[in-house]
Amino acid sequence: MNALQERILRDGKILGGGILKVDSFVNHQVDPMLMDACGRDFAKRFANVGATKILTAEISGIAPALTTAIHLGLPVVYARKTKPVTMPDQVYLTLAPSHTKGRMVELIVSPEYLANGEKVLIIDDFLASGQTILGLARLAEASGSRIVGIGTLIEKIFEGGRNALSTLGVPIESIACIKSLDDGKITFVD
Repeated sequence: MNALQERILRDGKILGGGILKVDSFVNHQVDPMLMDACGRDFAKRFANVGATKILTAEISGIAPALTTAIHLGLPVVYARKTKPVTMPDQVYLTLAPSHTKGRMVELIVSPEYLANGEKVLIIDDFLASGQTILGLARLAEASGSRIVGIGTLIEKIFEGGRNALSTLGVPIESIACIKSLDDGKITFVD
C-alpha cells in the first residue's frame, strides 16, 4: 500500500453520494511532503511522454500538478473558474460539471499560457466521472495543443471516468484507485 492510500484510510472521510473528503491533506489543507512524493511518482510515470506543460483545474489540482512540474522541470497552467480582469478578452473556455459543487463550473485558460503545439500532461486530484478532465482536454485541444497523459491522485473506479477518457488515447495513471466506498468502507483496487 502506498503513502497516499494509507493517508486516505487514516484521514479520508466518506460523505455519501460517492464523495470522499480528503481536504485535510489534499485540497484545503495540503500535506506538502505527501504531495511531493506524489509528484515524484507522477514524474517517473510520465518521464517519457514528452510533455511541455502541465495543465490542471483550480484549485484542487494545483498541489499535485505543481509538485509533478517541479520533478519534470515544466511550467504549470491551471484553468481558472472565474476570469480575472488581468486575463485577455479572448480566452479558452469550457464548462464541466462539478460533483462536489453540484453545478456546472467554468474552466478558463488564457491563450498566453497554452499555445499551439504544446504537449500537455493533465494532473488533477480526482478522476471520478472524467468530466473535469475532459473539459481540460477540450481547452488544450482548442489551443492547438495535444494531450500526452493524464495523472490523478485518486481514481474512483466505480464512477467510470477512465472509460470516458479512453477516447483521448493517452496513458492514464492514478496513484490510489478506489473500487468502492460502500458501507462506509474504502476499498482499493488490488
